[in-house]
Amino acid sequence: MSSSPTEAAVAVTMPQMGVSVAEGTIVEWRKRPGEPIERDETICDISTDKIDIEVPAPSAGTLTEILVAEGQTVPVGTTIARIAPAAPQNGTPQPTPDQSRRYSPVVARIAARHGIDLSAVKGSGRGGRVTKQDALAAVAAGSEDAVPAPLHIDSPYRPDGDEVVPVSRMRRSIADHMVASLRTAATCTTVVEVDMSAVEAARATLGVTYLPFVARAAIDALRAYPGLNATFSDDALIRHRDVNLGVAVALDDGLIVPVVHRAHELSVEGLAGRIGELARRARAGDLTPDEVRGGTFTITNPGAFGAIIGTPIINQPQVAILDLEAVVRRAVVIDDGAGGEAVAIRPIANLCMSWDHRALDGALAAQFLSAMRSKLERL
Repeated sequence: MSSSPTEAAVAVTMPQMGVSVAEGTIVEWRKRPGEPIERDETICDISTDKIDIEVPAPSAGTLTEILVAEGQTVPVGTTIARIAPAAPQNGTPQPTPDQSRRYSPVVARIAARHGIDLSAVKGSGRGGRVTKQDALAAVAAGSEDAVPAPLHIDSPYRPDGDEVVPVSRMRRSIADHMVASLRTAATCTTVVEVDMSAVEAARATLGVTYLPFVARAAIDALRAYPGLNATFSDDALIRHRDVNLGVAVALDDGLIVPVVHRAHELSVEGLAGRIGELARRARAGDLTPDEVRGGTFTITNPGAFGAIIGTPIINQPQVAILDLEAVVRRAVVIDDGAGGEAVAIRPIANLCMSWDHRALDGALAAQFLSAMRSKLERL
């Protein structure tokens, strides 16, 4: 007995894009039922709270069914389409000019963010279609057609009434995750002051920011206090061997936390390069699913915008998050080297760490931050 087309078809499922990503939204279907498709050719674009990605076809054939409509959100693992084997065809069907000039939402967002004229971009996709990689290449090349982004936006106050701003999917998801974290964790915050004089001198030599020094100190402290390099899984606490360091990156419409995997293997210079590259690609919308999952500890850096103290919300299922605040010059009491004390001006930063009291206690949090302070003050 022969199989039915549905039974013989290959299922296309909503991909898994990280432990904390449970669902995705279909943004656009690139193919319609009855159209041929090649293996690894983009079949649709999907959006999550973390990233937007193109879904490749798992096999060549003919798209027989679309099971999830554009704009619909479904759980990870849901079958969204089916592809049936197709008879070999002579030649490659040529799309119309309208197909080549239709842009996916991902490509359109990249173009809008960087002022790229997509009509001037040569597409490398099927039938000359402009792909995400083409748009990013135009950004990297500094396309002559780029228009500088405006420095300011209009005030939300309008004389004729208030402005109604739709909440983006990313903003809604961030809200859901943050509220869920506060409901789940027994959150406490501990703060220490750090004299950053040694870091200032070292970073002037290396030409990097404060962040990679703080990241390296956090990694060393996590190796000494592995109870903080951990995640909750149901009723178990999993202490991780590798330090997979999440670093929060601010975007125009929210934030994302790309992960530096095996961060313990990197020097300060290596961390600076990797963090900078991930941040650049995060803002360009070019992160892969693997680059936003698997984090074991997170650092956020609002000090870059002038903040001096904060109480960050834990990135579940992790048990702690470190907040690097601004380095400011303050008058502090120091040892004068002759057994007395003196007042001096020093660059001081607050390290604020929110931690889950279900997993650790205040003494361990203080020991961890004290270890970081010792590392940073004795480079």
